[in-house]
Amino acid sequence: MDLLTSAFPMLLRGFGVTILLGVASFILGSVLGALIALARISGFRVLRGAAITYVSVFRGTPLLIQIMVIYFGLPQLGVQLEPIPSAILALTLFSAAYLSENFRGGILGVDKGQWEAASSIGMPYGRTFRRIVFPQAIRIATPAVGSRFIALMKDTSLASAVTVVELTRVAESVGNASFRYMEAFLLAGAMYWLINTVLSVGQGMLEKRLGRAY
Repeated sequence: MDLLTSAFPMLLRGFGVTILLGVASFILGSVLGALIALARISGFRVLRGAAITYVSVFRGTPLLIQIMVIYFGLPQLGVQLEPIPSAILALTLFSAAYLSENFRGGILGVDKGQWEAASSIGMPYGRTFRRIVFPQAIRIATPAVGSRFIALMKDTSLASAVTVVELTRVAESVGNASFRYMEAFLLAGAMYWLINTVLSVGQGMLEKRLGRAY
């Protein structure tokens, strides 16, 4: 109990950094992932090829390697980033590869008859996608996207490798100072569990809300 009392302010700050990393990376990754998904289903071979290559590279290599390349490798090319921006960039690029597949699956899950019906009444492609296909695709993709968000929150722990003082890094520091590693990491684990429990409940509520119309 004394460890919890003394370490709580540090853990709370680390908790805030973890939330920042996860939320910022998810929002940016969702935007980039949506663009990649659209490139994957486009009629332009160059865009499709670039999107397929992107997904293959970022899904096929470990996130830790990507973080290391951005933080330690980019300075050799003259690009210097601080630890938190480096971690957010790496998490964004990584999550976008997975989210693009979630979004693409949602789009492809919409019945083709929806496109054909909209085309038959002269509705342009962009409006068809925005008003008819996209809302249904989001509903279909929500479970997978929610799971990716939860996984991303746990992946933020890898940012500790580039000196980002997030929850895992704080737990390690507390353990080093007190030699009570079990309690320190169990406290950090409980806080990760709390985050992901809240996200799971929120995901369930969102799924019910989106499913009301169907």
